[in-house]
Amino acid sequence: MYCAIDFGTSNSAVAVPDATVGMRLVELEPGQRTMPTAVFYFVDGPEHDGPPRAFGRAAVAAYVDGLDGRLMRSMKSILGSSLIDQTTDVGGGRGVKYLDIVAGYLRHLKRCAEADAGQAIDRVVLGRPVFFVDEDPARDAQAQAALESAARQIGFRDIHFQYEPIAAAFDYEQSVQAEQVVLVADIGGGTSDFSIVRVGPQRAAKLERKGDILANHGVHIAGTDFDRRVELAAILPEFGYGAFGPSVAGAPPREVPSGVYFDLATWHLINTVYNPARVAELRSMRGYYAEPRHHERLMTVVTERLGHELAARAEGAKIAVADGGSTRIDLSHVENRFAVELGEAQALQALDADIEKIIAAARETARQAGLKADAIDALYFTGGSTGLRLLAQRIAAAFPKARVVRGDRFASVATGLGVFAQRWYGRAGA
Repeated sequence: MYCAIDFGTSNSAVAVPDATVGMRLVELEPGQRTMPTAVFYFVDGPEHDGPPRAFGRAAVAAYVDGLDGRLMRSMKSILGSSLIDQTTDVGGGRGVKYLDIVAGYLRHLKRCAEADAGQAIDRVVLGRPVFFVDEDPARDAQAQAALESAARQIGFRDIHFQYEPIAAAFDYEQSVQAEQVVLVADIGGGTSDFSIVRVGPQRAAKLERKGDILANHGVHIAGTDFDRRVELAAILPEFGYGAFGPSVAGAPPREVPSGVYFDLATWHLINTVYNPARVAELRSMRGYYAEPRHHERLMTVVTERLGHELAARAEGAKIAVADGGSTRIDLSHVENRFAVELGEAQALQALDADIEKIIAAARETARQAGLKADAIDALYFTGGSTGLRLLAQRIAAAFPKARVVRGDRFASVATGLGVFAQRWYGRAGA
């Protein structure tokens, strides 16, 4: 028995064999074929295969309901970093290695697949971004090795990796009637990956597709980076980011130290701000602020542990302006009647540099394939962040003759991984 797992930065999905349709996505939660890549560690509760936890939407709900514990998201971004072998406090006096956090989430996905299939599963195709880490092959290899280690830790013995955008190309290929050159844009929560692949009915029957993959390239910039930019541009200035302190003895005012704000805008670093020693240090910095309310709001966030909620409000604001217009970001949980506005123009300004890097990566993919922009027959968009209109439009403008096709933003990669898994493990003698 085998399965295919799309372990995403923001959402994950699993495909298993089906006698009727070939491969199908597992229902990971009631009525849901995809599940947020999230784990909530409860402070209280009995241990079972580790500390008491909730996964997916239940994890997010536990956090929103204010239960005592720690929410972990964007776990995929830890792969390839020095954090992966470190232990972090998850509450209740418990410490867990980041690698074990990843393994625990994968174990939950595996058990969902096994419950659906009615049997044990020990073979898997795992998706991976083109680059876990940009421009650092050694760390990129370490990231894949860490993910493989986590998969073996939970009982997978036969593990095969496939690039996520190539998997998306396999999903797209199921609907094409003639040979095409497709540029797959897989832009999720953590990476923006591009692949140029020859697809077609005759090519689909081949197991070895190396010759059809003309190029793949990517950058470690995507949805969580957009959230971070929005939070820094629209929310955190009201907490002192970019502000200046008072003039002392006629000297020019100094900018407020920015380190805490960058950490508050980065999911896997938010909890470092709550360290008692750091809270004490921030409290002692009151004199650094010319505007006392900025410091008061910051201290409310760190003492009441509202950092993840701020990040969630930034993500919601990004989604709200994705198709244009403006939105009001409610921050009344920090201060009564407190809110800020975010318009499309402000969002565009905040995201422009990141979007340009993503478009440059798309163009570089075509260059590596030896193709001009007008040689691309189709653009296939997948990944949650392709719902951002201004991003998709600017990528399409770089390849004006390509037909734009939108896949399932959250399930195309998992579906394509399933197609590949069936070919790989379903071959004679596999």
